[in-house]
Amino acid sequence: MTVVGVHAEGEVGRVITGGVLPPPGASMFARMCHLRDHDDGLRKLLLFEPRGAVNHSINLVTPPCAPGADFGLIVMESQFYVPMSGSNMICAVTAVLETGIVPMHEPETKLVVDTPGGIVAVSATCRDGRCERVSFRNVASFVLHRDRMVEVGGFGSVALDVAYGGMMYAIVDAAKLGFAIVPDEARDLVALGERIKEAAAAQLPAVHPENPEIHTVNQTLFAGPLAATANGKTARNTVVISPGRLDRSPCGTGTSARLALLAARGEIAPGETLDHISIIGSHFFGTVEETTRAGNLPAVINRISGRGFVTGIAQYGLDPADPYPEGFTVPDLWAG
Repeated sequence: MTVVGVHAEGEVGRVITGGVLPPPGASMFARMCHLRDHDDGLRKLLLFEPRGAVNHSINLVTPPCAPGADFGLIVMESQFYVPMSGSNMICAVTAVLETGIVPMHEPETKLVVDTPGGIVAVSATCRDGRCERVSFRNVASFVLHRDRMVEVGGFGSVALDVAYGGMMYAIVDAAKLGFAIVPDEARDLVALGERIKEAAAAQLPAVHPENPEIHTVNQTLFAGPLAATANGKTARNTVVISPGRLDRSPCGTGTSARLALLAARGEIAPGETLDHISIIGSHFFGTVEETTRAGNLPAVINRISGRGFVTGIAQYGLDPADPYPEGFTVPDLWAG
């Protein structure tokens, strides 16, 4: 298998570009479900030890299912298959353009990507053979729960909102929980974030109004204080990814979920930009481009942008005598 290493503003998303046949299915969602339910060995092989690590995701690029799309994308995280991921979208687009899988056009390449969460329109700024910035119109983002309380075991009551931006997020006020979202808080953020996610998933039903197979809170977003800028707003944030680590980037779908919540609260207007800052100081920029509906819920369409950087190209294989064909995990790193 050929795998291109890429990071999007610090978050690693490795991209399979060769050696794997597309899974069966008439849609990218069906293909994702087939891998999840019947052929999960690929995810384990490349994400679990000894070939993988807890600190990255794997992306499978396939021919698209939807007419008119340029390629299909399936995102595999350490524990979940997710309908859409912003940082992984940026990694995948960077990989396919810089390796020539999809032709690059300078100064701008326009693409359509078929994802399990829906069709995503992409614009990539390109120069001298490099993909300098990727922006994409994300799937519809919306709020499912506002100002709810959950009981977190061993901690107490926590106020939160639940919003969807391609994944289901429990969004909590970092300052009210005593966090400034700085690197030396990382272990405490992870420990509390995983417990909040589990409590929210158990106590607050969260089902996508147009696809009931997308359900359940699976990430916690710690939201820092909002401040005004010349073009809109800015804030720090960090997202806890199971089994227990922080997203190094500002998180694309998390940014979309937060934009949906800010729009619902009247704290950001269409056309304003949110400069979302990660725990390592990197930036994604998100803008509410239009309002819409997802089923019976008010929703927004957001444009998210960030940079991706190729870190290397590797060939992975499997020795038939290898005793760990699907890898292994050890709870010193993999928590649980």
